[in-house]
Amino acid sequence: MPDHIAVLDFGSQYTQVIARRIREANVLSRIYPYNTQASVLKEAGVKGIILSGGPSSVLIEGSPRPDAKVFDMGLPMLGICYGEQLMAHMLGGRVGKSEEREFGHGTLNIAIKGKLFEGLPATLRVWNSHGDRIEELPAGFEAVASTENSPYATIQDAQRNFYGMQFHPEVAHSEMGTEVIANFLFKICGCESDWSMANYIEESVQKIKNTVGDQRVILGLSGGVDSSVAAALIHKAIGKQLTCVFVDNGLLRLHEREQVEKLYGDHFNLDVRVADKGKFFLDRLAGVSDPETKRKIIGNAFVEVFDESVTELKEHGNYAFLAQGTLYPDVIESIAIDGNPAALIKSHHNVGGLPEKMNLKLLEPLRELFKDEVRELGSQLGLPKEVVWRQPFPGPGLGVRVMGDIKEQDLVVLRKADAILQEEMMAADLYYKVWQSFCVFLPVKTVGVMGDERTYENVIALRIVESLDAMTADWARVPYDVLRKVSSRIINEVSGCNRVVLDISSKPPSTIEWE
Repeated sequence: MPDHIAVLDFGSQYTQVIARRIREANVLSRIYPYNTQASVLKEAGVKGIILSGGPSSVLIEGSPRPDAKVFDMGLPMLGICYGEQLMAHMLGGRVGKSEEREFGHGTLNIAIKGKLFEGLPATLRVWNSHGDRIEELPAGFEAVASTENSPYATIQDAQRNFYGMQFHPEVAHSEMGTEVIANFLFKICGCESDWSMANYIEESVQKIKNTVGDQRVILGLSGGVDSSVAAALIHKAIGKQLTCVFVDNGLLRLHEREQVEKLYGDHFNLDVRVADKGKFFLDRLAGVSDPETKRKIIGNAFVEVFDESVTELKEHGNYAFLAQGTLYPDVIESIAIDGNPAALIKSHHNVGGLPEKMNLKLLEPLRELFKDEVRELGSQLGLPKEVVWRQPFPGPGLGVRVMGDIKEQDLVVLRKADAILQEEMMAADLYYKVWQSFCVFLPVKTVGVMGDERTYENVIALRIVESLDAMTADWARVPYDVLRKVSSRIINEVSGCNRVVLDISSKPPSTIEWE
């Protein structure tokens, strides 16, 4: 393995964002469990170590700790939030509860530029998320920057190349955070910009070949970016050993099944088998309104359908793997395992393994990537723009965009309304400029007037957001004329809806999807 930066994961939801920022600088990054032994990191040839943030507190007995020997490796180290507090605590400093917790934006006042802040302004707007703070520095450290409530918001031991910061430079909310990380990579660790997506493709293709051998793979193809890129990558590695299964679960968008069959079967010459299971899914979901329960039912139903498909396919070939387009945001939002303190936000139908009875192994070639990296990968694999830049669509489909229990007539309303929104976003040249634009069906009836008659129909909410990686998002400022046209068309063309509202919530604290 070439020289790289090791990110020790203490359960932060931003751990992979740190790794992604490093890769954006064309430096190879790898995420390791927080308790990885120093000997393992040394053998891997790492150039530097980053201690991620995390939801725990160093003041709690049993909170996660790294191998103490990592501090004796002679490597540059950067601690972020919990990582900074760990560094201070384990090296002889003192950490305490802050009287004023810092969550959200703050002002970083830089007293000593040094290598970490070289070339940057003396004041930066940064993003904080912590309740503890350093009260006393370890020997050899000095304060280089402060915020309103943290005198040791950034610290350094320049002789040992140890640095710590209370804020999160990896998130988009922190001003010039990428420059701070770049300074650590190049000025402190001495890294070279020699990693690229081409390297990733080469490594992944070889890994897939070695993993699969002469066996065959089934891939759940949805037609979205993730599964499409996964299919292209796996097909590049093993060709005709790949069979794609498309499940019509009754929760698809308007004409989606026909589009997938035409594009992937006819144009890309992939072996696509369609499982017509709409009634099967909707029967399972009847009367269910809890969003987490809906996700689990849909996930279990997917597994059953694939189990049936596997049984049929195995009669004609040596199928040993089920491939999925799982991305890291899916993984990080679903982590709830012993040894990793990350908090569970929501479950994903394609995360968490497969039942033993399926007798298949998982193949997830995109598991370490964020959405924009997957798009870049797809472009380099030759996929067309309409596939690579298609907006994300949740695995459970419209099942999590109909609030409450799911009825077929509500799905019809939502499909038609969503199709109108997409048409108008395309016409306004906005579709590819936002992260996601979709409709949500609200089971709330409101009074309206159409002609001379009183109506009492349902509400459609528009959710249009801008984002870089789906970890954070803000509502898109779509021109009023476009919103007016979308609203007018939905109310006039879609029977069963007499009101359209706009969601102007950001993530955090809201999520992008409503369920």
